[in-house]
Amino acid sequence: MANVPEELRYSKDHEWVAFDESSGVATVGITDYAQGELGDVVFVELPAVGETVSAHSACGTIEAVKAVAELFAPVSGEVVDANVTLEDHPETLNVDPYGDGWMIRIHLSDRGEIDDLMDAAGYVEHIG
Repeated sequence: MANVPEELRYSKDHEWVAFDESSGVATVGITDYAQGELGDVVFVELPAVGETVSAHSACGTIEAVKAVAELFAPVSGEVVDANVTLEDHPETLNVDPYGDGWMIRIHLSDRGEIDDLMDAAGYVEHIG
């Protein structure tokens, strides 16, 4: 069974979101389930800082030995940080998807989009 932390929110596209209410910034990564399905990640392409992303739209690429997947923005807003260490160490997504494997941080343009995401129980049911 995949690791699904209770404190996070989840998209149907297998991204997790940790939202900081005080700053309005969401940290985004792929779930443990997603990295397990992809297999060994060998390349990551992330959106640039300053880029505007829209919820449910592709904003990056994750390449693994057996598959290529798009990274979808689970929320809309401006990218304020990108985990550039993943460029040299993409395998971090497999080892620590909820920690050092975070991918981007987005300053939300619509905080209500957080409520559209699944809680941990809903995500577990989704991947069921």
